[in-house]
Amino acid sequence: MSDDPLVLTVLTSSLRTGRFAPVVADWFLRRAREHDGLVVTCVDLDEVITPRLWSDPSQGPKWRRVVGGSDAFVVVTPEYNHSYPGLLKHAIDSLNQEWHRKPVGFVSYGGLSGGLRAVEALRLVFAELYAVSIRDTVSFHGARACFDEEGEPLDRVAAETAALRLLNELTWWARALRTARSHGLPAEPQVAGVPTG
Repeated sequence: MSDDPLVLTVLTSSLRTGRFAPVVADWFLRRAREHDGLVVTCVDLDEVITPRLWSDPSQGPKWRRVVGGSDAFVVVTPEYNHSYPGLLKHAIDSLNQEWHRKPVGFVSYGGLSGGLRAVEALRLVFAELYAVSIRDTVSFHGARACFDEEGEPLDRVAAETAALRLLNELTWWARALRTARSHGLPAEPQVAGVPTG
């Protein structure tokens, strides 16, 4: 099992008209698919997440299978009003255990902050779900001006170095956590004289 390819799911979370997310996501997907040991898929949240996800059981199984069957995630996110898109929060909150003890990396884009305020907010959310966020990120400040007409970053060396650093860390954590998950979950604490449950 330890030598099996890791399943990496790249999530794109913007749904605005004229969104820039596909340019950033497609570039990162090309880098990720060159990385050894990964089976990479991309999920556009605009296509799998609906407002009825919680109220209509028929809406949830596909999303549950995607998250449950993944060993690691990279979230491609813009920054909306100092945070991340509501669609992404809805997608994260609709599941729980499927996120547990899996690594999450971030590729962000935006204006002056490059989407990093969205990333910092997301770290808190994923920590609550027992997920491990990767320290190293890929960030594009003034993103539309960072890419050429072919969808490649103008500062290719810096962008690809950041992507490789993220993918290396993500792969290490994904393999370590998959091995750890195969040994079961931590035991619940048992304090003498205190009832549990």
